[in-house]
Amino acid sequence: MNLMRKIVVIFFGIISIMASNCGNISNKDVDRSVLQQSDTGTVIITFKEYEHDFGKVIEGEKVGCMFSFENEGTGSLVIASATTSCGCTVPKFSIKPISPGGNGTLEVVFDTSGRNGRQTKTITVKSNASTPVVLLRIVAEVVTNNN
Repeated sequence: MNLMRKIVVIFFGIISIMASNCGNISNKDVDRSVLQQSDTGTVIITFKEYEHDFGKVIEGEKVGCMFSFENEGTGSLVIASATTSCGCTVPKFSIKPISPGGNGTLEVVFDTSGRNGRQTKTITVKSNASTPVVLLRIVAEVVTNNN
């Protein structure tokens, strides 16, 4: 019984730390009617890369990257939201529909202030595509500037 209690306490402790460590500050939502419009085609979102590695960066820097994607389907693509696993990471994207064969980008800026060591952040992209949720990831090794 004592072991079970320890496991439960550790589990809730880890969940509490994860919940308080990083806030989700970016969540752009589009008008839900846009996602529910009848569209005779299939929407397929394909990213050129699903992970970006910044390599070594100095603590305090803001670094960014662009995730490029294409609508390979026959219907219009609408990005509903892009949320992050941490408030230190901010995604930016257009809410305008992307025509079949069209391209778009999702910009991600990572603020390394207060971070140290290997950092991995997840960006969750929701859309009206046949795969409605896509996970992107950024990785960085944050080092302290010892000047």
